[in-house]
Amino acid sequence: MTSINQEKKDSVLSKKLIRKCYINWMCFNLSLYQPETMQAPALVKMFGDIREDLYPGDKQKQQELMARHLPFFNTEPFIGCLIPGITLGMEAEKARGEDIPEDLITSIKSALMGPFAGIGDALLPGTFIPILLAIACGLSADGQITGAIFYIVAFLAVMVPLTWFLFNRGVAFGAKAAELILGNDLKDDIISALNIVGLMVVGCIACAYANINLGFQYVKDGVVIVDLQSLINGVWPKLPVFLAALGTYYLMAKKNWSATKMILLYLVIAILGYFSGILTV
Repeated sequence: MTSINQEKKDSVLSKKLIRKCYINWMCFNLSLYQPETMQAPALVKMFGDIREDLYPGDKQKQQELMARHLPFFNTEPFIGCLIPGITLGMEAEKARGEDIPEDLITSIKSALMGPFAGIGDALLPGTFIPILLAIACGLSADGQITGAIFYIVAFLAVMVPLTWFLFNRGVAFGAKAAELILGNDLKDDIISALNIVGLMVVGCIACAYANINLGFQYVKDGVVIVDLQSLINGVWPKLPVFLAALGTYYLMAKKNWSATKMILLYLVIAILGYFSGILTV
């Protein structure tokens, strides 16, 4: 039965059509982005361009196809491109007479957009992109354009093959693709490992670019006898930065402080610390 379904999908979806749908999704997933429909217009655009291929000459079926994908849809657009792929595969089967209710297609989209948004946000904005930006910032520390070029090339080199693969797997496996991924505990281990790597990168960035210099010194006859900053560096370099990072995490994660509040707090501490002599440049 699976091979029959695959043949039916293949009879409708050529590689050219799949590529057209993929490009549509990747280029327009955030177009007309607004609270009522979010990414749904991208799905409408995707299916609108192939409506004649799915339902040749049947205007009523074409209208139903596009109306089916107009309700609210929102997920992480890169990892989440698997969902449009799954939807495309199911629509192809439905167009060739398979008994696939409309409610099933919309329900699968609604059920998957949340989990895949969580996976995608953890892997990409939460881990992969910060790692690339950290490397790019290091390459451009002296004002060179190398970092920007590296970021663009590295991001595209990873994301284009990855999203193309996921989209095609979604088309090939239909609803089973989601079950295979969501039912596999391996995804949790991968996310945990990448989150750890991301935290390590953030820690390295803090140590490399953040500085807190203490101004406590014991001076006798114009000679510095004890320099607190030097003592701390001898025991634990960047200890003030580490403590500041922990404090930042506590306030933002536990007390729900916003980034704006943290910046204002840093500004007040820096001004008071400088004029009181507690902190130095």
